[in-house]
Amino acid sequence: KYFAPLIGWIGKASDEEIETFNEEIGKEKYQLNDIVGKSGIEQYMEIELQGTKGSQIIDVDSVGHILNVESVIEPIPGNDIYLSVDKNLQIACYDILEQKLAGILLEKITNTKTYTSTGRAKDIKIPIYDVYYACFDNQLIDIAHFEEADASDLEKSVYARFKTKRNNVIEQLRRELNNPKAAAYQNLSLEMKNYMSYIVSRNCLMGDYEILNPDSSDAMYSAWHKDESISLRTYLEYAISMNWINVSKIAPNTPYLDSEEIYQALVDYIAEHLLEDGKFGEMLYRYMLQDDLLTGRETGLLLYEQGVLNTDGDEDYAKLQTEAISAYDFFTKKIRTLEITPGMLALEPCSGGIVVTDPNTGDVLACVSYPGFDNNRLTNNMDSEYYNKLVNDNSRPMYSRATQEKTAPGSTFKPLSAIAGLGEGVISAAASNTIKCTGVYTKVSNQPKCWIFTQNGGSHGNENVVDAIMDSCNCYFYEVGYRLGSTGEGISNEIGLEKLRKYAEMFGFGEPSGLEVEESQPQISDETIVPSAIGQGSHNYTVAQIAKYVTTLANNGTCYSLSLLDKVTDSKGKLVEEYGSAVYNKLDVPQEHMNIVQQGMNAYAMNSTVLNNLGINSAGKTGTAEQSTNHPNHALFIGYAPYENPEIAVAVRIANGYTSANAASIAADIYKYQFDLVEEDELLSGEASGVTGSVIGD
Repeated sequence: KYFAPLIGWIGKASDEEIETFNEEIGKEKYQLNDIVGKSGIEQYMEIELQGTKGSQIIDVDSVGHILNVESVIEPIPGNDIYLSVDKNLQIACYDILEQKLAGILLEKITNTKTYTSTGRAKDIKIPIYDVYYACFDNQLIDIAHFEEADASDLEKSVYARFKTKRNNVIEQLRRELNNPKAAAYQNLSLEMKNYMSYIVSRNCLMGDYEILNPDSSDAMYSAWHKDESISLRTYLEYAISMNWINVSKIAPNTPYLDSEEIYQALVDYIAEHLLEDGKFGEMLYRYMLQDDLLTGRETGLLLYEQGVLNTDGDEDYAKLQTEAISAYDFFTKKIRTLEITPGMLALEPCSGGIVVTDPNTGDVLACVSYPGFDNNRLTNNMDSEYYNKLVNDNSRPMYSRATQEKTAPGSTFKPLSAIAGLGEGVISAAASNTIKCTGVYTKVSNQPKCWIFTQNGGSHGNENVVDAIMDSCNCYFYEVGYRLGSTGEGISNEIGLEKLRKYAEMFGFGEPSGLEVEESQPQISDETIVPSAIGQGSHNYTVAQIAKYVTTLANNGTCYSLSLLDKVTDSKGKLVEEYGSAVYNKLDVPQEHMNIVQQGMNAYAMNSTVLNNLGINSAGKTGTAEQSTNHPNHALFIGYAPYENPEIAVAVRIANGYTSANAASIAADIYKYQFDLVEEDELLSGEASGVTGSVIGD
């Protein structure tokens, strides 16, 4: 699980792969049934790793007995690949990330059935009933086993209740769909809304089913999907009248039907489909829990009965059976001890990425994606059941959070904007050269606010470059963006964005990081310059790309094309080729500009209580990237240590991690581990860990 996204797996070669590899090496070496790398370094370095097959020419008699061996060609082992990754640091980073994610979950879980939104992402809570439901929704509990002959009494009981619930819901949906006075979507209960939305989705009528093919420009389409002002019955009847319904899919043997007959055939199809639809069935368990038709205690017991939790020596099993422990206390305890991990639940947050580099060489010391998976079960003869489980896992373990997932960089981008502002001469490194933060930036029409105004109505007053980075002042960097785009008569977004792009490309943001695994393409913002200067706009980068950037900041301007490879040797250990991170670019900026930005990052770290009491001087910057008010913000951190002579640079992102203090806390623990600042057993405790301290500006 620690290395799977990097190493990848191997399996039987496809015809296309055979052709590709043979073309690459210029001869017919690869043949049917050969085993090749399918992903990760195994795929990238396949030709180096493959080796050469041996062979024998033999004489046999008519029944196959060997009479003589005429010649033998011994097989030649493939080369050995050495990575730059520090095994122990990689494992430690993964464990630190998992512990921190569990700590965030515990902080946010409440002993309630539901959560009422306040409209603010930071206030989002996780009702304990969402934890119970996650056990069904993310396949921890195998609901298909409830129907098997060897199902336990509890499984049989839960399944009987489920069938009753399913029949009642489908009958209720039939009545609603056949009701001429059916309520508009906006007037339905939340439960019924979810059922109706499910019907009009890729899981039932749309997607691969291709039964409903609406015209999105039609007013009735908007009335259903956007205004929510009509009933599903009205929408589907209209869809029939407009020939949006593929009748051959729902009544293939009865081609001549009037509109009413088509509608009834559609209702019958929906009912029959939902009766057999496993995803719809999973949804029903949420409402069984909400209606107390299924309890949290029973959910916990099912985890034991299906082997997710081990009964041996676990006193909580007996306590749960006798109700000596509440379901809430039981589940929060299991999350705390990581017997139930964030990845298993797939609640927000459940994932994250970390990349650690040596800024002096660009070597990648750790490249972590959480949650991981067991690549051994995908190797050679693939475990198809396990593969399908991974593909359908809500935490998406096969999707690298270090090299594939992208978000806005948020305020971690501000040091780059400072370099751009200094380089273009729109701000000065002089301590006396300041910009006034009033809390609200009034030079653009939407008047964006500084974080300090949002929190408490305050402002930062006059700020120079170091102050602005230390305080993460939005207004300062709004003004930097404005000045980059200034024409003397107003602002040109095009001019400002082009200047910002120039510096972003210097730091390597114009291309992937260079890592030899699958990586998403970066996106330098091409939207409005003012928000782009604080890392918003349409900026979109992976953790690896952000690591490339902070590595450049840490080493005074040498931008490396990152690499996971160290060297290749033959099977006897003789060096074949040395690898490593090559120099991508050397920043053409004055050293004074780098120094002033580094001072700001040092001031930021040393004024954030998460980082200032570690016993090591460091530099850093946090950031948050907003997704929506219905999801927690993404949490980011970049930094390096020691400040005076950096040995490691770190980039961290927690998807939906709430606050950037959580990402900074992970970096702090990485520093503790790397520089032996605390006992390892204390740090890697195997239990959830919280955040001690705070950061500036979130």
